[in-house]
Amino acid sequence: MTKRRYGYGDQSIAIVSGLSFALVAVTLLTIPFTNNISGARDFVVYWATGHQLAEHANPYDTAALSLIEHRAGLPADTRVGYMRNPPWALPLVLPLGLVGLRVGGFLWSLILLASLVASVYWLWQLYGEPDNKRHWLGTAFAPAVICLLIGQTSIFALLGYVLFLRMHRSRPFLAGVSLWLCALKPHLVLVIGVVIVAWAVASKSYRVLAGAAFALALSFLVTYWIDGAAWTQYAAMMRGSVINQEEIPCMSIVLRLWLSPTKLFIQYIPVILGSVWALAYFWPRRRTWNWIKDGSLIALVSIFVAPFSWITDQVIAIPSLLEGAIRTKSQILLILLAMASIIIEAELLRGVPLASYLYLWTAPAWLAWYLSACLMSDRPLRDTISTQTAALSGSKPDHFLGAKAE
Repeated sequence: MTKRRYGYGDQSIAIVSGLSFALVAVTLLTIPFTNNISGARDFVVYWATGHQLAEHANPYDTAALSLIEHRAGLPADTRVGYMRNPPWALPLVLPLGLVGLRVGGFLWSLILLASLVASVYWLWQLYGEPDNKRHWLGTAFAPAVICLLIGQTSIFALLGYVLFLRMHRSRPFLAGVSLWLCALKPHLVLVIGVVIVAWAVASKSYRVLAGAAFALALSFLVTYWIDGAAWTQYAAMMRGSVINQEEIPCMSIVLRLWLSPTKLFIQYIPVILGSVWALAYFWPRRRTWNWIKDGSLIALVSIFVAPFSWITDQVIAIPSLLEGAIRTKSQILLILLAMASIIIEAELLRGVPLASYLYLWTAPAWLAWYLSACLMSDRPLRDTISTQTAALSGSKPDHFLGAKAE
């Protein structure tokens, strides 16, 4: 592979990556030595839920969760937090109920960090192992850094999607199993899921669907074994929650609030339209469909039209943005992407809450940036991606990628 000179965009990525990793490293190293990790609010909620499960108690009990979370350091005026992932995610947090707050926080953070680094490394392999080091932008991507700081499970959804990209040809059943991690955030991958089903049927890759069904069924059984009333308790929690009244920086939510705040179906219109568009985009390409390249736009649209999402959910954009960053010839675009991460992290350090509408620009910005990167793409590198993908997955080169999975 031809060596490349590092431009200003590459240097920007190196600076942002270094600063972001320093921030995360300091946070991780201090967790075992502090009595207050309330900044990792999402982890505290998972930890409290795990303790309820370990005690065979209701994991959505308002009074119990409030007591545990406030004892863990959350401010007294903070509203109680619930684990809003579907109940099949409960087995994921049960082990947290067996350890203390600081040990649990440290181990959870290390697992998230390892998942992020592994995802970026595997993407680097899938994209042809380029020597420009632009893939490190994935570890410095602001939504990913925020996930690490607050302990968000969105990184697991990223890991599941990357594993699917890596194994969907060589190990289709395991690729389907990995999609269980994406099911931790079902609202975020609805459009992706629609295309996966269409692709599996069109290419007769039924083992991917079998793997996904197996993983989901197994998680249902484990959840029932842990808490037989989990789904009933979850439904009661959701009915009593005020999520539809919360400020969520999401285009679908803003659309509903603008047109008619009380009509919840409005916020699902974008994802329905996005799914129809995705099927129309996929169908003419079904015989040569390559998830590594063709799936990037699908993933970004899935984020953009999600019925609700927070900025932390946008880690799913990392595969698409890294593909664009590796392919593009524009140093200016690389600088803009690095600056976007800096702006988001600066707003976070300035105390801007994650639910603020100041983050509303991010999802459409990633989509616009990717489309711009495609217009200024490096074609030879795109060919390298196809060759490397075939080598990793054991499949045929680009024009055979629509064939039935082996």
